[in-house]
Amino acid sequence: MPFFSYKARNTNGELIEGVLESPDADGVARQLVAMGVMPTLIEAAKGPTADNGLSLWQRIREGSVKSLDVQLFSRQLYTLIRAGVPIMRGLSGLQESAVNRAFRRVIQDLRESLDSGRELSAAMRRHPGAFNMFYVSMVKVGEMTGRLDTILLRLSEHLEFEREMRNRIKTALRYPMIVMLVMTAAMVVVNVMVIPQFAKVFASFNAPLPVVTRFLLGMSEFFVNYWYLLLAGISGGLFLFRGFIATKEGRYWWDRQILYFPLFGRIVLKATLARFARSFALSSKSGVPIVQALTVVASTVDNSYIASHVENMREGVERGDSILRTATNAGVFTPVVLQMIAVGEETGALDELMDEIASMYEGEVEYELKTLSSNIEPILIVALGVMVLILALGIFVPIWDLGKVALKK
Repeated sequence: MPFFSYKARNTNGELIEGVLESPDADGVARQLVAMGVMPTLIEAAKGPTADNGLSLWQRIREGSVKSLDVQLFSRQLYTLIRAGVPIMRGLSGLQESAVNRAFRRVIQDLRESLDSGRELSAAMRRHPGAFNMFYVSMVKVGEMTGRLDTILLRLSEHLEFEREMRNRIKTALRYPMIVMLVMTAAMVVVNVMVIPQFAKVFASFNAPLPVVTRFLLGMSEFFVNYWYLLLAGISGGLFLFRGFIATKEGRYWWDRQILYFPLFGRIVLKATLARFARSFALSSKSGVPIVQALTVVASTVDNSYIASHVENMREGVERGDSILRTATNAGVFTPVVLQMIAVGEETGALDELMDEIASMYEGEVEYELKTLSSNIEPILIVALGVMVLILALGIFVPIWDLGKVALKK
């Protein structure tokens, strides 16, 4: 996405400058308003100001900032602030102990920004690759309420949950991916080495062949003689697909379609809603107004289709509708969740019940991930069986028939 430089005024009238990543200038304005600052100038920029002056080779050598780096940073900074260590001295120690070069430079820029009079949230806003909108907004709330240490602890727990969720998904998909790679390699070997040898045998008999055999021979011939066209077609298709989903409309379409994928769709939906509920609960507990919380949380769900529903909820709340009514109109929550939201609004314990909703969805996601491999195994076995059946019908049956004809002669 493109970058935009901006100038804005905070609640004290102080000038704030920085760079944000967004599809358009309107998106930047919404992010700034959600952070509690009023934009005065937004224009296109090449990238974050803190990255200027670095060559491409330097950025490659440094690598990128990982989620684990930010999580550990949040926990360590919380501990230092809780112990009464001045923030500048704490950042200095964290910079020296940082293993990741890129994050070490980020901490250095945070120190320099604080030294020049910027707030910590404004300094973090200069690094959208390390601190997303939700993180910066929460730090801003911590600065305004004087509870920065508590906010950092909650952010650390939130990032830990996000990382564990990603690791569980990777673990669940590891076995199916290995099986699919092995099957793909087997198909390549069969088409390149096995079928061409049988083609010579069939040609020597000079007899009519079954449809399945002719299909396999034709596919093998195309694979051997025109592999570069196949490779170019796959690469071109992937390039066009990546370009399409990089657009706002393409991303919205893809994020909506992925929710309907067999097996995976419901996992993505429940994980996204768990992330939404946990983020909303964290914002609410930290004292963020509901309208602003919904705006900020929409950027954390990592699904533009769900994010659009959250934005619709925010607009409904702004019009005076209840959260229950807007959540019902969103059409993505289960009846049990809607009932818990209704109770939360009545009792004023919406943040606690949002935590319950997040825990419920997380439990369901964990169960889905545990059973994912067992659900995929029958599909893989059927696919492998179909492949073997086609090879048997196309290769071995003709050889058997030709052998019987030769014996009769």
